Formats: sequence, structure tokens, C-alpha cells
Amino acid sequence: MSFKKTLLAAAAVVALPVLAQAQPVNGLYLGAGFGGNFLDNTDITGSTAADKEAIGSGISAEFSWGYVGVLSLGWGFGNGLRAEIEGSYRSNEVSDIKEGGKAQAGSTGTATSYGAMLNVIYDINLGGALGGLTPYVGAGGGYIWHDYDSVGTNVGGQKEVFSGDNGNFGGQAIVGLSLPIASVPGLAMTAEYRYMMTAGHEISSTINGASRKIDVDNVNHSLLVGMRYAFNAAPAVAAAAPVAQARTFLVFFDWNKADLTDRARQIIGEAASARNQGVTRIEVNGYTDRSGTDQYNQGLSVRRANAVAAELLRRGVPRNQIVTRGFGEANPLVPTADGVREPQNRRVEIILR
Repeated sequence: MSFKKTLLAAAAVVALPVLAQAQPVNGLYLGAGFGGNFLDNTDITGSTAADKEAIGSGISAEFSWGYVGVLSLGWGFGNGLRAEIEGSYRSNEVSDIKEGGKAQAGSTGTATSYGAMLNVIYDINLGGALGGLTPYVGAGGGYIWHDYDSVGTNVGGQKEVFSGDNGNFGGQAIVGLSLPIASVPGLAMTAEYRYMMTAGHEISSTINGASRKIDVDNVNHSLLVGMRYAFNAAPAVAAAAPVAQARTFLVFFDWNKADLTDRARQIIGEAASARNQGVTRIEVNGYTDRSGTDQYNQGLSVRRANAVAAELLRRGVPRNQIVTRGFGEANPLVPTADGVREPQNRRVEIILR
């Protein structure tokens, strides 16, 4: 199978539907990605006047698509923001070396980059609008080592071989998508594009036994698919379910919503049926997560409680048995920092007494 077909197959796997609700990364995570990279063409020029005279002008190198691998260790702050350290590897074979725009015979060699970068990434929470897919953007900076291995050809009747390595500072921009895997809390598939460039590199060359220095560029485009695992992720909430406590039921809500889903109505129906077992009082307590202001969340929690109470009434529960209250951000199931959209805290508790 060709490299291009392999990359397309990997992208198709990422596109498979996996039903899960995305949650902000909170705490330590590990990520890895693999794919293809394209190294932009570069002019090859002498570093000094003597080098320029010896090497000549109008020489450029072109490269074939190659491989890229990335390994990262990071920390999520629970609000969409992440910071990570990254190690990367890229390799490209020479396709042509040109002089004056004309390809030279016998072009050979490999250009390889090794990098270490610090990235800052932001996950864009769409509230489940893309079925769990979460887009993210980021930027990074660090140090890249660029190595030329026997990059050479016959230029002007003389054999020129460019071999050596050099490091320099570089930066990158990142655009990607992540898709959580419901069966493994904390695990997500990723697909991303990275644009990376450095401040240039000075590489050694040997011409007729004499050591020379050349300046080359390093501008790279990478497409990767991979996996990311957050170590302390809470179990994903794919659907509302009754709490495993006697005579207590939970109804969950979407972010900033007080509408009842079909599953929520089913749970309310179960609570209404359980009322026949000697229940004389039903407490309906509404709650929110911590992503809004205290005043707004207080009102939202009351609207959620009222929506559940209305459904209980529709199912035949007497109004004098129902007590509704809203508690806003108080008493979270999952303690979080302020501003975090935690799905398990967006709920109404139905307590049968």
C-alpha cells in the first residue's frame, strides 16, 4: 500500500462515528501522532562570500513527502486550555536538486529534523454540536535540529555533497480535531495539521575535499492522526441514568438548557411510578455546573426543577406532593474550578421520601 493510501485509510478511521460526550482535559495527559509531512523547497546558498563563490548560485533542493512522528506530555486546566512539551521527528528524501531551474542528474540524500517544543493549545467546546468532535488550535515554539545526510548531485561537472546538522529556533501553528472514545474514559482520537518553520540552518558541505557552509530553509507542513489519553478523566456521561441510591433519581441536561430529553422523560416516569410505594413527598432539586454567573445559574437551576416538576404532574403526581427548589452551582457531584462545564453537575435530583 502506498504512503498516500495509508494516510487516507488512517483519516477514514478517525472519521468513524464514536458516540461520546467531549469533556475538557483536566490534569496530566499523553499524546502521540503519526503521519506525513511535506518539506518546502529551499535555496542552497553559501554562508560566506568564499562559500558562495565555491558553491555557485541558483541551486535549490526539492523533497518528496516523508514521515512525521510526534510525542507530547501535557497538562489540561479544565477550561479548554492545555500546555504541553513535544518531541518530534520528520524525514524527507530529496526528489530533485536544481541549478538555474533545471533538475540535475543523480540527486540523492535525506533531510531529517528533530524538534523539542512547548505548545499552548485551546480546545473549542461546541456543546456537542458536532457529535463529540472538539476542534482545537494552538501555537508552539522551541528548538529544531536539521540534518542533511549526503544531499548531493553533479553540479557544473563537480560532485557536491551537503552533509551535516545544525540547530535553530522555530515555531509552529496547530489546527486539529479530537473525538473521545466512549468505552475508554480519557482516551480520544486526534487528527491535525501543523505548520512548522525555523530561522534557517547552516549546513556543512564538502566540495573537492574543501569544507564549505551552506544556508538552507526549513518550512514544513504535517498531517497527523493519533491518540491522546487523559489520566484522571471522569467517566463520560453519554446518557442520563438513575443514581444508584434508594428512591433517588437523576435527570441530566445539556449545557445552558432546561429542556427534557427522551431519556430524561423516561427517568421521570420511573420516579413517578415509584411514588406508589408509600411516598408522600417528592423533592425536585435543580443544579448547574460552574460555567456561568451565580445569579444566572440560580435561575437556570429553578427552570430545570420546574421542567421536571411539570413532567411529574403530567404523569399524575399530585402537586401537593412536589417541592421544587433551585440550588445553582451548590452541591456539585463533581467538584470543579469556576467556569468548568461539567456534564454531571447539570442535573435535577428527584428524591422520593
